[in-house]
Amino acid sequence: MAAPMELSCWGGDWGLPSLHPESLTVMAYAKFSGAPLTVNTINNSWSTPKADVPVLISEDTVISQPAKILNFLRKQRYNADYELSAKQGADTLAYIALLEEKLLPALLHTFWVEAENYCSVTKPWFASRIPFPLSLYLPGKMSREALNRILLTRGGPPLYSLTEVEAQIYRDAKECLNLLSKRLGTSQFFFGNTPTTLDAFVFGFLAPVYKVCFPRVQLQEHLKQLTNLCRFCDDILTCYFKLTITGSVEK
Repeated sequence: MAAPMELSCWGGDWGLPSLHPESLTVMAYAKFSGAPLTVNTINNSWSTPKADVPVLISEDTVISQPAKILNFLRKQRYNADYELSAKQGADTLAYIALLEEKLLPALLHTFWVEAENYCSVTKPWFASRIPFPLSLYLPGKMSREALNRILLTRGGPPLYSLTEVEAQIYRDAKECLNLLSKRLGTSQFFFGNTPTTLDAFVFGFLAPVYKVCFPRVQLQEHLKQLTNLCRFCDDILTCYFKLTITGSVEK
């Protein structure tokens, strides 16, 4: 009998099981592979080992970071990629690298750096789910970490100003969305009719941008023009997370 597995992650809203891309990625992969995870919504990421979210606990094993969690699930024979060819496996790694390089900075900026979004949506949402007095500090810490992560990868020559960095990351993100839309085409998933690791990562990155109601929606507006990517997110929510008519999610 397989050991019980528990996943701790940030919770959801706006019809999503989680607002956190990394948590969504793992949750989607577990659904695709049939892994029997017990999902625990946490209020404070510091309550998890090394303050990492998501985190998977199975007996004495504690694993964080989506790639490592997915590898662990595969070793437990919960493999969503068993039908992929070697080339498709290589394509998966290439597209995941593309997401992390081109789309993630804009996603971080949309949630944590864009002032109007942060003040009216991100900060109050996370603060309401974190115990006092950490609720006064932790969202700001997360915002600073997001900005530092963006500048670490994009703040050097020739982009010296924050305005230049912002313009470039959104150009890169829109180009990435266009490539994903072209790759998906009219297929249900990226490698046909069965979802795989790549689908889990794309869903994890796209769904928060697609669903969260932000006042500043530059990236969201572009995504909503790519109707096949929106349909992709809707299909996964409906089929794997039982999205109800009211927009709530049954886990």
